[in-house]
Amino acid sequence: MLIFINGFPGTGKLTVGQALMDKLGGRLLDVYTQMNLAYALTDFKSDAFYDTVRAVWEVADKRITELPAEVPLIMTDALREGSDWSAEAWARVEHIAQTRGPLYVVHLHCDPDENARRIGSAGREAMRQSRKRALALQYHEEGRILIGDDAERVLKLDTTELTAEECAEAIADWVVTT
Repeated sequence: MLIFINGFPGTGKLTVGQALMDKLGGRLLDVYTQMNLAYALTDFKSDAFYDTVRAVWEVADKRITELPAEVPLIMTDALREGSDWSAEAWARVEHIAQTRGPLYVVHLHCDPDENARRIGSAGREAMRQSRKRALALQYHEEGRILIGDDAERVLKLDTTELTAEECAEAIADWVVTT
């Protein structure tokens, strides 16, 4: 089983992913775990940045194949339509799902004001997460669409007034009944 949590910055992907991992006893491979080496050692969006992320993916994907099939894998990212990088990352998710399937796609979103508040929190900086409030509001204003909407199993979850544990419970219930 592969549960892919997709959402724009500040919607709760990592926090919900951690709660879901605790609930299901799975493994969590969040977007920052995969990208922090590139953030630390290269210029963002440079060729070296993308090459570094791809190298991390190669190592991660090898380890993913070694996980027992019954161990749920939870991945997080912020993949959107119209981005070549997002399309490449989504193709990787689909490839992983072919061996770990089934694929469950969860799209997280929240109210724009709540999103801006969350993205500005100091705890995000320690995790090398974006704190650009304007970026979160821009995504809302532009009506950007998350990748994966056409997957067979998709859950859209508004995290505005839910705790991470409530979100994890809703996702776990959905996975069981789908």
